[in-house]
Amino acid sequence: MEKPFSPSCERNRDPILDVLRCHLGCMRHVLEIGSGTGQHAVHFASAMPWLTWQTSDAAGNLAGIAQWLDEAGLSNTPPPLALQAAAEPAPHFTPALRRDLLPFDAVFTANTLHIMGWPEVQALFASLPGILAEKSLVIAYGPFNQGGDFSSTSNREFDDSLRARDSRSGIRDVEAVEALAAGIGLQRIDDVAMPANNRMLVWRRGQRD
Repeated sequence: MEKPFSPSCERNRDPILDVLRCHLGCMRHVLEIGSGTGQHAVHFASAMPWLTWQTSDAAGNLAGIAQWLDEAGLSNTPPPLALQAAAEPAPHFTPALRRDLLPFDAVFTANTLHIMGWPEVQALFASLPGILAEKSLVIAYGPFNQGGDFSSTSNREFDDSLRARDSRSGIRDVEAVEALAAGIGLQRIDDVAMPANNRMLVWRRGQRD
């Protein structure tokens, strides 16, 4: 099997890392939801060795992620987990996360909310309280609309291509995502403009002392 490779991961990894370093200095156990190829995980775990970086994705992507992790040989990247947000019969992650892995003090996800259907986005946020520690962080990277408007022509075209491939996909309104976060007790603490018309949203669960 050829090791998967994403050019966009190579382009955006350092800008993302700059933001993560600002927020994850006191964290120890991070879950990445939707690790894709595994490139981000290797880059971030190498740059932040104090973190245990737990990758996860749909079962079909785990072999590719494992190739990246095995080749890097880092001590802070355990084997990837099969994990997906499921909306029925009630919001949950499937398969369920093992109890010995919980809780996580940060969750990171990149370029996932516009790929999954909206019911799955809702399920993802609804499931977070069951896996998060107190005073934890949730960090999401990707394109977002503001007030229903696209931030660029390229994002509008990207949205068209997403919906042509899967009508359930599409760039999400930041207000709708913010409402999901607020509904589970998350407070937004950062919103960083990123290259290529993307944003990095950071929420905190509860208040830090």
